[in-house]
Amino acid sequence: MIFLKSEEEIERIRSASHVVVEVLNRLKEEVKPGVSTWELDKIAEEVALSKGAKPAFKGYRDYPASVCFAINNEVVHGIPSKKKVLKEGDIVSLDFGAYFDGFYSDSAITIPLGKVSPLAEKLLHVTRNSLYKGIDKAYPSNRLFDISQAIQDHVEQEGFSVVKAFVGHGIGRNLHEDPQVPNFVPENGNWGKGIRLKPGMVIAIEPMVNVGRPDIRILSDGWTAVTVDGTLSAHFEHTVAITENGPVILTEEGRE
Repeated sequence: MIFLKSEEEIERIRSASHVVVEVLNRLKEEVKPGVSTWELDKIAEEVALSKGAKPAFKGYRDYPASVCFAINNEVVHGIPSKKKVLKEGDIVSLDFGAYFDGFYSDSAITIPLGKVSPLAEKLLHVTRNSLYKGIDKAYPSNRLFDISQAIQDHVEQEGFSVVKAFVGHGIGRNLHEDPQVPNFVPENGNWGKGIRLKPGMVIAIEPMVNVGRPDIRILSDGWTAVTVDGTLSAHFEHTVAITENGPVILTEEGRE
């Protein structure tokens, strides 16, 4: 069931989004060679709690931490560890959600550590741009797969592949709500199909893009997804409200 949010509810999601943005901005300052993902996770939790919010992922389906990390060929859901120490040339994805005043928000960024390869730079650029290509289609006059098609087309035109094992989602009083928001058009769908987008919908759009094949595998920890061919992967995400006037990005303020 899709829950349409009132203006007041969207404002409460915006408040949760402010916490998410503040945490990610703080992590961007702390990400540097020699720092472990465990240390970064503790910082994220401390910042969220200091704002009266709770990390959304910690304890969700027994996930043991506050941030989902992904380094280089990791796609998503990497568990923080003292043994995972960042180094020059890495790309690292930071996926964080917050629960505040009864509502959730969720966002992700992928950032380079120092000088990275031209291929890694292109991957980050294409993945981030694909997110905005999708957001640009989040108008009430459009359909869900318009978002999916815009993301997939941009990624594949640049020679990369969209991960199909994970999708975006509705968000609000629950971390994951209907509808699912694929970053690709399902085999039985095409441009202009899917559910009609309506004002009051709030969705998390989150393309995950691989340099090589789209396939992933899950490591023995039961969480960390990696590319099957060992190629790089990137992930960007925004929580977006659909209004009468078009998309409003709730997790963007203060990012750039």
